[in-house]
Amino acid sequence: MNEPTGQAALQRNGLGILLRVAAMACMAVLAALVKACASRGVPVLEIIFFRNAFAFVPVLAYVGRTSGFGVLKTRRPLGHAARATVGLVGMVCGFTAVSMLPLTEATALSFAAPIFMTALSVPILKEKVGLHRWGAVLVGFVGVLIMIRPDPTHMPLLGAAFGLAGALGAAGAMIAVREIGRTEPGPTIVFYFTLAGCFLGLSSLPFGGWIVPDAITLAMLVATGLVGGVGQLLLTEALRRAPVAVVAPFDYTQLVWAGLIGYLVWDEIPRPYTVAGALIVAASGVYILFRETRRYGRPRPSAD
Repeated sequence: MNEPTGQAALQRNGLGILLRVAAMACMAVLAALVKACASRGVPVLEIIFFRNAFAFVPVLAYVGRTSGFGVLKTRRPLGHAARATVGLVGMVCGFTAVSMLPLTEATALSFAAPIFMTALSVPILKEKVGLHRWGAVLVGFVGVLIMIRPDPTHMPLLGAAFGLAGALGAAGAMIAVREIGRTEPGPTIVFYFTLAGCFLGLSSLPFGGWIVPDAITLAMLVATGLVGGVGQLLLTEALRRAPVAVVAPFDYTQLVWAGLIGYLVWDEIPRPYTVAGALIVAASGVYILFRETRRYGRPRPSAD
């Protein structure tokens, strides 16, 4: 299929950007819902169950209308299991960080994922990373250090550790998606990851790891799945409309949404060091993306 050119390409890129920004708004709302549910005493694994169980509603509707349910057949169950394990560890750590940190700071720490992905791609995928990308990784690491600052009065170190572990897990998940995505369609990867998330969340139920939520908390838990599922689909649609290099830099608009929600709901005001470090990390991530795009052309859409 020929790539769109001229006005058609401009329109598709513009729509892709709008969809990506909307997806980031969904992800910021999801993080806010996770934080609100955790503040009401809901355990993280219970939140993960609802996040994944109700994500099936938009995800399966999307699969049914596009590729069809035959796409869910797979010959790589172990590959899906490995991807789900890494991704869910990252989700648990990321949700825990959101429960412990201001929303903007937890979001900013998650931006370290592309930096970790570049570093991990060398030993895991045996990729060659040049000086430019290693330089971007080091600059991004400096940005992370600026954000966390070893000062408990600035940011709880345990929360920062969970935030960085969540970013590391997300990086591992992206690498797993890159590997398994060579043979598996995106909807297949999303389906089995979501299914694994349901099982993980249910695993704590027999051990008394759940609470009985009130009506408002239950509504918020259901919303985590619906909003998260819609956000996932918007990410997919954005990549169908426009190249990764066009839309991915707009992932960092999530920090704007998170800052706005944090201020309106929790009266959070981002610390200058957090904003400065986040900007450095974002610039590093965009540069890494630029180098990846130049080297590999148009990367495969991520299914995460």
